[in-house]
Amino acid sequence: MQQVPVSLWTLVAGIVVTAISIWIGQNHTLLPVQASQQAPLVDGFFNVMFTIAIALFLVVEGTIVIFLVKYRRRRGDDTDGLPVEGNLPLEVFWTAIPTIIVLCLGIYSVDVFNRMGGFEAAGHPHSVAHVHHSSGSAIAATLNDTPEATTAPTIGFGASPTTEGKPADLVVDVQGMQYAWIFNYPETGITSGELHIPVGADVQLNLSATDVIHSFWVPNFRLKQDALPGIPTQLRFVATKPGTYPVVCAELCGGYHGSMRTQVIVHTPEEYQSWLTENQVAQKQHQVVAVNPAELSTSEFLAPHIHDMGISAATLKSVVMAGNRQ
Repeated sequence: MQQVPVSLWTLVAGIVVTAISIWIGQNHTLLPVQASQQAPLVDGFFNVMFTIAIALFLVVEGTIVIFLVKYRRRRGDDTDGLPVEGNLPLEVFWTAIPTIIVLCLGIYSVDVFNRMGGFEAAGHPHSVAHVHHSSGSAIAATLNDTPEATTAPTIGFGASPTTEGKPADLVVDVQGMQYAWIFNYPETGITSGELHIPVGADVQLNLSATDVIHSFWVPNFRLKQDALPGIPTQLRFVATKPGTYPVVCAELCGGYHGSMRTQVIVHTPEEYQSWLTENQVAQKQHQVVAVNPAELSTSEFLAPHIHDMGISAATLKSVVMAGNRQ
């Protein structure tokens, strides 16, 4: 019987390994649901790396299994194995191929990082953080006259190449502290323990920390950014799927680090407007309660209680006026 050439076996094995690794790499369920524009970029890169890892695993482990079977020690065979000093073509192959793979993955990762907003255009930082100098110093005066010395690009993910130079639709100041996240909306004055955003909006988070380093991580968005004490960082993204997603601190920040969790709630535009209205009304009510009663007139102090007293506003006014005359 004619023996099948090794080259043919190698070709068949390569086709099988490639097909299996591509299928597993594209059909795994290792990642949570995508919920941002940045998520498909990260998942695409992950799938490529996972496909390569599966292929390498099958080749290496498959070779080991084949060799264990084919070159196993037979009963009664006490002879020495064949002396093999090396194989130059094989050594060049297994050195060159991993090198090419690593270089390609490095270029691919830089492209993904740039498309996510990790790099700003040359000479156009995402935003600037000013360096303050004490007045009265000649050196400080010199530095203040040099824009390059007084400004620096913000660390983090800023505008993507498609949104470079455009302001974000929504800006939220995020403060990390042991052991909670506080979200402040500068345009409305709302403060919340959860992040509420509308779907499809270009959102910019300005991150800071009051004590130690924290890390703001939303697995469904495939985004993570450190919050650093004294150093502003930024995270800019677009949510694409309404829902509630976990926010996790991914940096060990103390004894209760594991409980430093909250959630981001992605609303439809209508739901987000409703949430804004409800919270603005609630905040105004809290402001009224917080007013010092000593600074209110008698009518202003009693006005919220006229319903409970069973009188009208006009009756209250007349009673107060009569009391003032006495």
